[in-house]
Amino acid sequence: MKQFIIAGASLLALAALSPSLAQADDTASKRFTAERVFDIEYASDPQISPDGKTIAYVRRSMDRQTDTDRGDIWTLDIASGAHRPLIVGGSSKGGPRWSPDGTQLLYSTATDGRPDLRLFYMDSRDSVSLAQFSEGPGSAAWSPDGKTIAFTQFVPGKTPAFATPIAAPKGAEWNAPVRVFDDMSFRFDGAGYLREGATHVFTLSTDGGSVRQITSGEVDFSNPQWLGQGTLLVQGNMAEDRDMDPVESEIYAVNLSDLSLSPLTSRDGPDGGASVSPDGSRIAYVGYDDMLKAYQDTRLYIMDADGSNKRQLAAEIDSSFGGLSWSSDNRTIYAQVENKGVIDVIAVGTGNGRAKTVATNIGGTSIGRPYASGSFSISQTDTPTVAFTIGSTDKPADIAVQTPGRSARTLTDLNADLLPYLDMATVEEIKVASSVDGIEIEAWVALPADFKADGSFPLILEIHGGPNTMYGPYFASEIQRYAAEGYVTVYVNPRGSTGYGQDFAQLIDLAYPGDDYQDLMDIVDSLVERSYADSKRLFVTGGSGGGILTAWTVGKTDRFAAAASVKPVINWMTMALAADIGQYVRRHWIRADPWKDPAAYLDFSPIMMVDKVTTPTLMMVGEQDFRTPAWEAEQFYTGLKMNGVDTALIRVPDSPHYIASRPSRLIAKTDNIMGWFAKYDPAKMDATKTDPSD
Repeated sequence: MKQFIIAGASLLALAALSPSLAQADDTASKRFTAERVFDIEYASDPQISPDGKTIAYVRRSMDRQTDTDRGDIWTLDIASGAHRPLIVGGSSKGGPRWSPDGTQLLYSTATDGRPDLRLFYMDSRDSVSLAQFSEGPGSAAWSPDGKTIAFTQFVPGKTPAFATPIAAPKGAEWNAPVRVFDDMSFRFDGAGYLREGATHVFTLSTDGGSVRQITSGEVDFSNPQWLGQGTLLVQGNMAEDRDMDPVESEIYAVNLSDLSLSPLTSRDGPDGGASVSPDGSRIAYVGYDDMLKAYQDTRLYIMDADGSNKRQLAAEIDSSFGGLSWSSDNRTIYAQVENKGVIDVIAVGTGNGRAKTVATNIGGTSIGRPYASGSFSISQTDTPTVAFTIGSTDKPADIAVQTPGRSARTLTDLNADLLPYLDMATVEEIKVASSVDGIEIEAWVALPADFKADGSFPLILEIHGGPNTMYGPYFASEIQRYAAEGYVTVYVNPRGSTGYGQDFAQLIDLAYPGDDYQDLMDIVDSLVERSYADSKRLFVTGGSGGGILTAWTVGKTDRFAAAASVKPVINWMTMALAADIGQYVRRHWIRADPWKDPAAYLDFSPIMMVDKVTTPTLMMVGEQDFRTPAWEAEQFYTGLKMNGVDTALIRVPDSPHYIASRPSRLIAKTDNIMGWFAKYDPAKMDATKTDPSD
């Protein structure tokens, strides 16, 4: 829920460089100012009750006092549209899951600062904790009879050591003991340096009590699913060389009577995302045969409960499948797939394998940048109703339903008290034939409220990360902030993006960055030709994969007045040897050893073009980023300094790779980028030079 507590966001010093930002706390303004980020709400994780009458969902809002994106659980009555708070206040809540009979709702939260898994009784409105948890429970799943919960939880292991530290004298202040690591994966983005141990599967009675550990050992297990009452499905990688093959995983059946594991899949490649048919006879899952490519689509498969009779379904769908669910009659599998910027829910018949689209425009849950991100669930009625997060260009995710034979209905309007009263950017779709090979490149351009196609407006090219991800026609606070300050802002799905078929995504395999750069330039050329932008007032930015391409771009051209490279890869060699996904980079992206074939890494590293850069370039990275660690941005920053190029380095305290994970970080990111651009905007620089007051 919106919290109207006045608290100014603290911006980094460069924000002061933009005169327009001085109005950021003007509450009477109709612009989408920095402070408005705290007023945004959005829906996530809609869960429809088995009888198809009620939706429980997580209503997310920005807490000004704690600077967090927090969640409460609300319900929607589908027939009447009644919208009510169910579990609100206190710690953030998430993961609502209905019991099979729809009388109880399971959810996760924290109680007195400790992780908690609680059961809410719909009749009495009572909520009870199921157990005492030392670690955070996740991936909770109900047993078919509603009497047991399966979930995952981290189990600490024995830390390796080569010496026993001596005892410090009483009252002495000694250094903390050394930490010893002996695993390939010893740190991970968002988690920091990893503790020794593994994630395992547990079960717990819905009457409460003690938990029972189901899996054990050094292997991480995830995604517990019930295969009848006496068997659980789990996902893991039990191969001896699992650290060297990070994409590998299999589906295992665990006999709950003796805890024995039996593999149901065995190919070289990832298998997972299992979903069991209501009658327990078949398992739907996703995976692919690993061809050691930077990207492959995850395909849809089905097998009998014992792992036999495996076959692929809907092979004609050229996209990755996810979020699998079965219809109550065991005949149809529902899944979400990416489709040219949007996400669809499709229904696949298990008999004929045919697919049809049953809902579209799933999305709206990526608040910072316009990634296609959302989820759905289906009822267990004879004609399933689909509940989903619906996305659009003008507002974040709301909750919608698609009932067979009817048009989709949006049931919420969470930002009706805010966004209609602001001058928001309008978004247009554009498509351009690439000058490389003529393939169609799709993009969206956000236009300021006072936009006129007169060739006078500054333009920001905002590049997505991944690189194998997808932007779409969705609301994004960062895009709206740029547009609110007068920038025409374009975001693009160049080659390598997902949602346009596997071949399109693989066009950058062993060629990244490469022709995707030219796709981006073709979009910019098109907008200049349409007089949407001033060719002298062009700017470029992007994060992660977009940060790489930003650094690559300024090494290839001087057409941009300024650039901001956020959390980039600058040197593929250091990325492969020191990032949290280094082995994946080495094995799948580069497919060479850096000590044997350094050119395979350096030929695509922006650091090798740093002497070609003349564009003033800002570098930004989170101080706790282990996906593209801080030293990546620092290498480019140092190289630019050595070559006399205007640059600055922004380190975001405590931030992992996802800088926008806290509202104030999102604000600091966008407003500092605009502050940097304002410093080098030719129109503003010329105005300063001719100002008689100077």
